[in-house]
Amino acid sequence: MSRFKGNIAEDRACNYLNERGFCLLERNFYTRFGEIDIIAYKDDVIHFVEVKSGVEYESAVQNMTRTKISRLLKSIDVYIKKNSISRSSYMLDLVVVTPSGVEMLENITI
Repeated sequence: MSRFKGNIAEDRACNYLNERGFCLLERNFYTRFGEIDIIAYKDDVIHFVEVKSGVEYESAVQNMTRTKISRLLKSIDVYIKKNSISRSSYMLDLVVVTPSGVEMLENITI
């Protein structure tokens, strides 16, 4: 996916999160392990959000691989240490953006 399409998907995801009461803390947090697309806050929990887009929901979700989750968890660890955050106050979420809408899967694990 091009960076341009990725930015459009991330913008739609940010709007979706804002409409649901999330406070956006940061976008595109880079580490040597990869990038966290969106970092948001709601109800005393920090949400590390990966944005995936596709023509269909299933194809977008399938792009969330074990390798990607592993890299995200390492990047989250960097952010947590850098900002002295309690480990019990965060979760990894997935926002799926398709032409038909936006959907959020909270607290994803493998």
